[in-house]
Amino acid sequence: MRWKQLATVMMGTVLVFGSLPVSAFAEEDENADNQKGEYDTKDEAIYGNLEANGALQDMYVVNTFHVTEPGEIVDHGDYTSVRNLTNLAEMEQDEGDVHFQAEEGDDDFYYQGYLEDQPLPWDIEITYVLDGEEVEPDTLAGKDGSLEIQIETSANEDVDATFFENYMMQISLTLDPSVFEAIQAPDGTKAKDGKDTSLTFTVMPEEEETFIVSADVTDLEMDPIDISATPASMPIDDPDLGDMKSDMASLSDGIKEINDGVGDLNGGISDLNDGASGLRDGSGSYLNGINQLDQSSGELVDGSSQINDAFQQVEAAIQGAPDEAPDMGDLKQLPEGVRVLADGLNETADGLGELRENYDAAYGNLNDAINGIPDSDITEDQIGELLNSDVDQEVVNQLVDSYESAQTVKGTYEGVKEAFAAVTGTLDDVSGSLREMADGANATATEIENGLADMDGLDELDELQSSVSEFASQYQSFHQGLVEYTGGVSDLASNYQDIDEGIGGLADGTNSLENGAWELKEGTEELEAETSDMPDELQSEVDEMMDEFDASDFEPISFVSGDNKDVDVVQFALQTESIEVEEPETTEDTDEEEDKGVWERFLDLFR
Repeated sequence: MRWKQLATVMMGTVLVFGSLPVSAFAEEDENADNQKGEYDTKDEAIYGNLEANGALQDMYVVNTFHVTEPGEIVDHGDYTSVRNLTNLAEMEQDEGDVHFQAEEGDDDFYYQGYLEDQPLPWDIEITYVLDGEEVEPDTLAGKDGSLEIQIETSANEDVDATFFENYMMQISLTLDPSVFEAIQAPDGTKAKDGKDTSLTFTVMPEEEETFIVSADVTDLEMDPIDISATPASMPIDDPDLGDMKSDMASLSDGIKEINDGVGDLNGGISDLNDGASGLRDGSGSYLNGINQLDQSSGELVDGSSQINDAFQQVEAAIQGAPDEAPDMGDLKQLPEGVRVLADGLNETADGLGELRENYDAAYGNLNDAINGIPDSDITEDQIGELLNSDVDQEVVNQLVDSYESAQTVKGTYEGVKEAFAAVTGTLDDVSGSLREMADGANATATEIENGLADMDGLDELDELQSSVSEFASQYQSFHQGLVEYTGGVSDLASNYQDIDEGIGGLADGTNSLENGAWELKEGTEELEAETSDMPDELQSEVDEMMDEFDASDFEPISFVSGDNKDVDVVQFALQTESIEVEEPETTEDTDEEEDKGVWERFLDLFR
C-alpha cells in the first residue's frame, strides 16, 4: 500500500513539473554544485523514544542550519538514514558525512537523521511497584491498587561528560484524576493542567537523583513520561538581599551586644568570686575568733565565779558577827584579796580587748567580702537573651543560680549587719565595765587599808560592812550578766559553723562559675567573630551560588559528532511509552481505503 502512495506522488510530480525545461534543473544543479554554502550556527534537537522502564528504543536528530550563503554544506553524523525537511532535494551520505544543498532564500535548512546504538548522556531507570511488589510496566494496564513509580537518573560514563555536567533535566508526568488518587510526590512540583495533575521534577547539572511518585490507581492507564534536557544557562537575576542583609546586620549587632553583656557579666562574676573568696577567708577568721571567745568564756565565768564566791564569803564573814570585832588579821587580808580580784578583772578586760581586735579583723573581712559582691542588676531580658543564644545552657543556668544566691547572701547580710556591728560595742562596754570594776575594787582595797589603819571602833566597821555588802551585791548581778553573755557567744559559735560551711560552698560555686563564665565569654567572642561580617559572607555565598549556575561561558558541543562546529543549541526531548489498555482491532478503515479509487487516494495526500 505504501508503494502505491509513493508512485502516485511521483506521477503527480511529473504531471506538475513535466512541462519545465530539463536544462533549467541541470543549470541550477550545476551552479549549486559549484558553490560552497555557508552557515552561521547550527542547532541539534535530539528526540528519543523510551520504553516505559526508561530503556532507549530509537532516536533521531533534527538539525537546523542558519544559512548565510546558499550552496553545498557538509554536516557530520553517523546516521542510519537522513531526511530533508526543507525541500525535496536529495541528500547524500558518505562515511559519516552528510551533503546537502542550501537553496537561495533558505535562511534555515532542516534535515532529520536517525541514530542507532548511540547512548544518551544519562541512564534513566523507571521502576513500577504495585501493592508492594515490583512489576513489569507491560502488565500494568487496567490494574488497580497502590502504585509507586521510582525514577532514577545517573551519569552515563560512556558519553561525553559535558552534557551531564552542564545540562538540567526536567521530568514531567501528567496524571488523570479519574485514574490517580491521593497523589504524593515529595520532591516534585504539582500543578493543575486542565483536569489533569501535572508533576515536574528537576535534575540539576552534575546531580544524580531518585524521585518517587505514589498514588492509588483504578483501571490504570498512563500518558507518556516527558523528559527534556537543556543547558543550565537560563538567565537568573541576582536576588535582592537588601532586607536580608539588614536583618543579618541586626543579628550581628545583637550578637555583639550579647558578647559585650557577657563580658560585663564575666567581670561581675570575677568580682563576685573575689568577694566570695574574701568572704570565705573572713568567715574563717571570724569563726576562729568566735570559737576562741567561746573557749575563753568558760575560764572567764570560772574566774568570775571565784571572785563572786570570795565577795560572798567576805560579806558572810562580816555579817556573821556584827557585834564582835573581827579578827584584824583576816581583815588585813581583805584588801589583798580585793586587789587580786581587780587584777583578775583587768586580765579579763584585756582578754576581751584582744577578742575585740580579732573580731574586728574577722568582721572587717566579712564586711569587705559581702560588699565585694557586685550590685549589678541583671534583667530578665538579658537572661532570656543568653538562654536563647547558642551558649551552653548548663553554664547559663549556673550563672543565674550563683547570681541569685550571691544576691540572697548580700540581702541577708544587710538585714543582720547591725547585729554584727553591735558586737564590737558590747565587747567595749563589757571590757570598760570590767576595768571600772577593777578600778573600783582597787579603790575599795585602798579604802579598806586606810580604814583599818584609822579604825577606832564599831562605827568604821559598820561602814566597812555596808560597803562590802553593796559591792558583793553588785558583783552578783554582773556575774549573772556575764554568764548570760557567754551563753550567747556559745550559741553563736555553734550556729555560725553552718554559716561558715555555706559560705565555703558559695566560694567553691563562684569559682566554678567564674571558670564557666570565662568559657562562655570565649564562646560569645568566637560567635561574634564568626558573625561580625555575616552580611558580607551572605553576599559572598549568594555570589558563589550564582556563579555555579552561571553558564555564560559554556560552549555547546555537538551530540552527534565532534567534527561539527559552530554549534549553538543542543537540546533533548525524550518520551516514554504510554501505558494503555489495548483496543480491539477493526477493519472498517481498511475496507473504506480499498473502496477508494486512485484519484481519491491522490487527493487524500493533500487533504
